[in-house]
Amino acid sequence: MSYKIGVIAGDGIGPEVVDEALKVLDASGVKSEHQFFELGAERYLESGEVLPESTLEDLRRLDAVLLGAVGDPRVPPGVLERGLLLRLRFELDLYVNLRPVKLHPGVPTPLAGKSSDDIDMIVVRENTEGLYSGAGGVQARGTLGEVAIQESINTRHGVERILRYAFERANARPRKKLTMVHKTNVLTHAGDLWARTFDELGALYPSVKRDYAHVDAACLYFVTQPERFDVVVTDNLFGDILTDLGAAIAGGMGLAASGNLNPARMGPSIFEPVHGSAPDIAGRGWANPIACILSVALMLEHLGEAEAATQVEQAAVATLGKLGGTAGEAMGFTTQQVGDMVAEALRS
Repeated sequence: MSYKIGVIAGDGIGPEVVDEALKVLDASGVKSEHQFFELGAERYLESGEVLPESTLEDLRRLDAVLLGAVGDPRVPPGVLERGLLLRLRFELDLYVNLRPVKLHPGVPTPLAGKSSDDIDMIVVRENTEGLYSGAGGVQARGTLGEVAIQESINTRHGVERILRYAFERANARPRKKLTMVHKTNVLTHAGDLWARTFDELGALYPSVKRDYAHVDAACLYFVTQPERFDVVVTDNLFGDILTDLGAAIAGGMGLAASGNLNPARMGPSIFEPVHGSAPDIAGRGWANPIACILSVALMLEHLGEAEAATQVEQAAVATLGKLGGTAGEAMGFTTQQVGDMVAEALRS
């Protein structure tokens, strides 16, 4: 079987890390056809277009999409984030944002006394509702009477499906533990909906141990007791914050992979490193491609190629061991050299 993979290399270091990730995908032995899409800052600056309808329809026909990074200081904040990234999540109903937080052997962590045995979790973030849904507005902008309202939208449908997905992930893991993170003591309306749904679904998964933490406490526990967590489920905003903290304790943004999933595979899911476009180092060969390569592993897992996904992850981890747990200029390896090393480890 051959998969149709869309490629949005994007801006800054995006094309550099995507080239290496595709090299590894080809070395995995999984057959794929690549369709490239010129989306990002250059497209917007040249034409004023962010995501044309015709391009969106082409994307809908694919099996998955690999996204490098978007962002450019020449483009006003929010244009690409809302017009491309968030719109793709909403239009393709990518309601799961999946972020592994896993400290691989040999990778340094800023947490004293913690090892790879202590940091191995998955954060499941609701991806299409909450404060990022865009509800709200502004009155009297630029005046002393300006009012800005940003509303958090939480539906029973949206909350239930993300919690159900999280229960399924937890049930498939050895520890079988699911921690819901919210702020139920203050956000009483949305928090009550999340808490009641969590308890109701929990009765359907008796083998899954349930836990709860307020988001501020969860930030503390990520640093002091990361071993407390197995699968974490939370809302859109809290998940956005927690996952960057998770990346920090698991070796940094250069190792952080993610998937934006439609679990039913009704259209493509999107896989991307979360390090951003880093325009200050673009073109220098300093970018770490490991996060993009690990995103390919997530993509293969989602497509049902579990063995290939495991092999890609193992090859990336083996390469990290040779690099001293990191990559890039500091270790004297270029982006391309790291990609070559992972591909070679995969072949051998």
